[in-house]
Amino acid sequence: MKVTIMFFALMVVAVLGTLALSGWIFYRLVKRWLDGRQKEQLLQMKMDERAETLRVVTPIRLQAYERMALFLERISPNSLVLRCYQPGMDLRLLQGVMTKNIRDEWEHNLSQQVYLSTDLWTRIREAKDEMINLVNSSAVSLSSETDPTRLAASIFASAAQHSPVDEALDAMHRELNELFG
Repeated sequence: MKVTIMFFALMVVAVLGTLALSGWIFYRLVKRWLDGRQKEQLLQMKMDERAETLRVVTPIRLQAYERMALFLERISPNSLVLRCYQPGMDLRLLQGVMTKNIRDEWEHNLSQQVYLSTDLWTRIREAKDEMINLVNSSAVSLSSETDPTRLAASIFASAAQHSPVDEALDAMHRELNELFG
């Protein structure tokens, strides 16, 4: 009888041990499955969040590129001279109006740098600086009594040799093609 009870007790211990081991294995498998499921859900949430961010930000970024393209077009020599020149202006006044116009346009668009690459923003800033330098160096090379149309001609001639605006626009087109092309 003692042997039977002992055998029965050993069997109970063996069964309980097997159940405990099976339970532990089952727990580990379920935990691993749940952890994987949670990671999948977090990844999906991040992907959904990124997609939503892109859906909202992409049109804003495109608008920033459009605004900076417009800025570059507005500071190009043809547009700048036609917009700033008024009959009766003297050379220094035209020079001042053109440089002020470039700076005002720049200040109006400063917030767009948030949406452009650092490289492109640098190219656009350099184009702005070079246009101001082009206007000023063209004006300095002429006497103050010179007809302001000569200033315009000098600016056009200098820009025909080297156009910082065109270079910045080309950089913008390349970047847009990389991002959206």
